[in-house]
Amino acid sequence: MSECTHNCETCSANCSSRSKESLLAKENPLSAVKNVIAVVSGKGGVGKSLVTALLSVNMRRRGYETAVLDADITGPSIPRAFGTSKERAEGSDAGIFPVVSKTGIKLMSLNYLLENESDPVVWRGPVIAGTVTQFWTDVVWGDVDFMFVDMPPGTGDVPLTVFQSLPVKGIVIVASPQELVSVIVEKAVKMAELMNIPILGVVENMSYFQCPDCQSKHRIYGDSHIKQVAADHGIYDVAEIPIDSKLAAACDKGMIELFEGDWLDALTDLIEEKGKE
Repeated sequence: MSECTHNCETCSANCSSRSKESLLAKENPLSAVKNVIAVVSGKGGVGKSLVTALLSVNMRRRGYETAVLDADITGPSIPRAFGTSKERAEGSDAGIFPVVSKTGIKLMSLNYLLENESDPVVWRGPVIAGTVTQFWTDVVWGDVDFMFVDMPPGTGDVPLTVFQSLPVKGIVIVASPQELVSVIVEKAVKMAELMNIPILGVVENMSYFQCPDCQSKHRIYGDSHIKQVAADHGIYDVAEIPIDSKLAAACDKGMIELFEGDWLDALTDLIEEKGKE
């Protein structure tokens, strides 16, 4: 075995001294992304893309240069939420240019590269993970204060690739109230701890229904266990998003940038403070 040169970039050995930073992919030379926040979930259908969109809109409203990297390659939802499904990404020798939303949020999703948004992506895991990395290395993001990465559900190839290849500064975990989901949330929490990436907060989507007449809150799915799971891991920032037909309609009609609601304001404050560190 050859003597260690202490240069992880030119060494293929997987030794204990290999630093996490050596695995980071280099961003496009014309990109300058300051903060990367990953939005994750242990299972699908809990509203991860919704939370990603809401957080990015919140940040944009505060005057920050904001971007969304849609890492959910086989089930992208970001183009539809922002009303950009018909847009297609263009490129040059410098790289691929993101699609820009009505309010100026930079977006990149595989759907912007497909001929038809309904075309299925039948790829194996390593190819999908490689595509996500290319969204970081080949896209000309320009100056970005906060980039939100909409992750696919689970703890497989793509989440691992993002955590190792992108300079993720923090994680937001999205869940729903069912008791079974709390077990899956714990898996996502433990993965974040394993990767040594701070968890900024947990968002419980479809947390309750608020009666429009009496304003009382009804827990449609029963009492939540998410707060206890979060507290067990030292996470005390838990936001709740209600079941809201107007919010669902805003996503379906591509008008998420017009949403009204303060459910994620406290979490946005926390992410903003994290970005100043």
